[in-house]
Amino acid sequence: MSTSEFSPPDYSAPTFLEKGAQHMRDRAEQRDSEGGERTMAKTVSAFNALYGTSLTEEEGWMFMVLLKQSRASCGVFVPDDYEDGSAYFGLAGEAAAKVRAV
Repeated sequence: MSTSEFSPPDYSAPTFLEKGAQHMRDRAEQRDSEGGERTMAKTVSAFNALYGTSLTEEEGWMFMVLLKQSRASCGVFVPDDYEDGSAYFGLAGEAAAKVRAV
């Protein structure tokens, strides 16, 4: 392959957001769920029952944002950390709006 045939990956902000959105669509298809990735409410409900806590759905998604931030801060650059992080932040906003939007 000549250097003229090689094009570097697109690491622009819109690409990270678009790939995050595509991951959400892919997960909806993989999980056979019309609404896409919406498992956090079940997850925090189970966690709260097991540990006697009161995490909200929004806090669960924000936990995942922090997980991706933590992973991104270590080792080699992994685009997925940023793609998933953008999707999780969007899901957190959606969850927050259900409860707190006026």
